[in-house]
Amino acid sequence: MPGYRGHLLGGVIFWGAAFFLVIWASLYQPSLEDAFVLLCITLMASLFPDVDTDSKGQNLFYSCFVILDISLMVQKQYKWAAILGFFGLLPALGHHRGWTHTWWAMLVVPMPIIILPILFYEQSLEKLVPYYLAAVLGYFSHLALDRKF
Repeated sequence: MPGYRGHLLGGVIFWGAAFFLVIWASLYQPSLEDAFVLLCITLMASLFPDVDTDSKGQNLFYSCFVILDISLMVQKQYKWAAILGFFGLLPALGHHRGWTHTWWAMLVVPMPIIILPILFYEQSLEKLVPYYLAAVLGYFSHLALDRKF
């Protein structure tokens, strides 16, 4: 089973393949900024299943998580900072290779990417789907590399 570097590399490879496919098929044309955000989401999701154990992947994931949470608080986005903090606690509710390593978690864990902006900011589903799919892709890459399918 790969360590955090293997999961990050897997995330990059899966993201690169998906990015090439959607550009080639003219399904989606993200800006450079959106492409970078989608890559970051994919990489964070590729680490997420292992954040329930003490590891370098967990340290990297939560370091990024803290930076994002602080930046939300600095921007006075307290509601989002609280939601992010709540979701950061969820992996502690299980044991390693428990619920975080299931196919249903791969689909359910990223759902707030779609649901919360629609509820709180009336965003369109169409605008949010690429971010959800990036998270699912990163999560999938982790499970695939761990041979959970």
